[in-house]
Amino acid sequence: MIVDIHVPCYVDQYFPGTAMNMVKVLESTGCAVNYNVDQTCCGLPAFYDGYRDACKEAGTKMIKEFQHDRYIVSCGTACTDMIRNLYSDLFHNSVLHNEYKALRGQFYEFTEFLVEVMRVEKLNAKFEAAAVFQGACPAPAGTGNSAALRLLHHVEGLTLLDFPDAVNCCGWGGTFATRNEKLAVTMAERKADEIRKTGATHLVSNEWGCLMHLQNTLHRKAETVPGPGDEPSLRFAHMADILATGLK
Repeated sequence: MIVDIHVPCYVDQYFPGTAMNMVKVLESTGCAVNYNVDQTCCGLPAFYDGYRDACKEAGTKMIKEFQHDRYIVSCGTACTDMIRNLYSDLFHNSVLHNEYKALRGQFYEFTEFLVEVMRVEKLNAKFEAAAVFQGACPAPAGTGNSAALRLLHHVEGLTLLDFPDAVNCCGWGGTFATRNEKLAVTMAERKADEIRKTGATHLVSNEWGCLMHLQNTLHRKAETVPGPGDEPSLRFAHMADILATGLK
């Protein structure tokens, strides 16, 4: 099977290793991977800031870039939610209505694709850690966190700790953290307090935006800045990075 991949702009710029690990995992399941180097932002920031025309321009480019009769796999839940759900506000009954419907039916979040399309739940992943999983808020809107949890339960050496607060937002919310910084930081600090109570060494998520926001908040509080001979109190990992461990 040949699949296209979608790499969110912030992953491309700050966490390219996660995109490479997504490719590694997909190839291990028998997929051949195609990457369109011309792809750019899906338009999410413009959408949430009220610039619908700018978002539609970005979305039009996105739709035209994936004119293929094959699956598209993304390592970002926020972008997946944007394309699968929020684009309908822009392209329903438009000249791109049919093209958008085709794209929507082919677009999958990474862990969702592994479980629901490839029927894979167990890889040769080995990751020694005590971790909590932070589900992304956009996931209930159509990208699902259950697939990520099913995959994590099969990672050798990983102890997945109970984290009741995982259903609550960390404060990132796409552009929410930039427009409401004080509140977003407060939410992240509360989340960090809940994580510390679990005794986890790692925080795992299927969305780098959430991880990045929490990591930056803790960094400012010096929670992840090691002293002499010390280790950071909490480490962060995307699902693709966890699942790629042990793969050649």
